[in-house]
Amino acid sequence: METHFHKELEKLEVQIMKMFALTERALNASVKALMERSDSLAEEVIQGDQAINALEVEIEESILHILALWQPVAWDLRFVMGCSKIANDLERLGDQATNIAERALMLNQRPKLTLMNAVQSLADVSLCMYRSVIDAFSKLDCDQAAQVCGQDNTADDLNIKIIRCLIDFMSSENVIVERAVHTVIVANSLERVGDLSTNIAENIYFIVQGINVKHSNRFDSKCS
Repeated sequence: METHFHKELEKLEVQIMKMFALTERALNASVKALMERSDSLAEEVIQGDQAINALEVEIEESILHILALWQPVAWDLRFVMGCSKIANDLERLGDQATNIAERALMLNQRPKLTLMNAVQSLADVSLCMYRSVIDAFSKLDCDQAAQVCGQDNTADDLNIKIIRCLIDFMSSENVIVERAVHTVIVANSLERVGDLSTNIAENIYFIVQGINVKHSNRFDSKCS
């Protein structure tokens, strides 16, 4: 028999999935605004960040209500606390989308850098991680969450590669320094998408298994 408490948990899950969807849309749009040089799309992302922030506040209120009224234990408590951490990471992912959109507005006014294909590769990896972690949360799938954690090294390596190339460019051609700095910020934002997706994957593992895997080598085999 379904209780009011379980309905509250289902409502929380729906709120988290809605926040996942809003953030995914913002990230996809910010990358598209950068790669297709669309100022209007970048502006939409920046304006849409308020909706993501408002939903985080709504989720926090739901969590406080559940904790105060129902005092959950065991798996239910892990789920509620895991959702709290995930909502925080989702809000930060929304911030990264805004960061990318803001840099797109600046970069779109200047000649296109030659290494944008490398930026697209990093975006592909980071957004793939994010889509996978959304699916992992919807199914509470620890194996899929572990695979997301294993992809983080790829995003890190691509970010380092882009930064090194930009440093070389800046050393040889002063005129691109400003564009290079903005592109470094974009690359760092995309790499943070991978990091935050990894955080969410670790929280999924915590919800299902009750084990804190942060800063551990539990997923090393997934990274090879």
